[in-house]
Amino acid sequence: MTRPPVLPPLLTRKELDDLLGGAARAWLDEALAEAAHAVAHPDPAPTGGYAVPPWELRYAAAGRHCGPEHGDSVRALLLTEARAALPTLTRLYDQGTAAERRAVLRTLPALRLGDSALPLVEDALRTNDTSLVAAAVGPYAAAHLAPHAWRHAVLKCLFTGVPLDAVDELPRRARGDAELARMLHDFAAERTAAGRTVPADLHHALALAAPTAPPAPTSPTQES
Repeated sequence: MTRPPVLPPLLTRKELDDLLGGAARAWLDEALAEAAHAVAHPDPAPTGGYAVPPWELRYAAAGRHCGPEHGDSVRALLLTEARAALPTLTRLYDQGTAAERRAVLRTLPALRLGDSALPLVEDALRTNDTSLVAAAVGPYAAAHLAPHAWRHAVLKCLFTGVPLDAVDELPRRARGDAELARMLHDFAAERTAAGRTVPADLHHALALAAPTAPPAPTSPTQES
């Protein structure tokens, strides 16, 4: 049986318009217009502290107005429309709820940031929130995480129960990676020695990393 995606795909504006009710569509129209206005008319640096642009207030309220199931997609549209720079993304991430942080992580590939947003990914990978871990190992991590950090991200997924389907470009980055194969084999051996099950995903990753490596220890019942 095909497993559902770890995180649902982000929806386009058209797809959202087809799903949202009239009031939610009107709210989204206004929110995106505010984000576009912030790009066209940037405010000068405030003298008495940071002045929150209206679209950032909308970012926090997206789930309430458009439904929590559409929150990631609406927030991603706002971030891309506002061309959010790293200071804004960092502020929204640091001050946000788990859902708001997840949307920041999922939008990183759409913004021109180079590897400057890696601290956000690394922070998410230090948590045990599976939705944040899944968001953190998406396309941005595939493109920018250094090999050592990426290997540990794969292990983090196995440790927290995030399916490796969430790891973007796993076959490309894992193929022939002997160090990843060693780490996976050691992880499986530790699980088996402790009488714990070995995730089935691990064997798939191990086969990619080192097809000729010795089989990973197995337990009587594997997690699917």
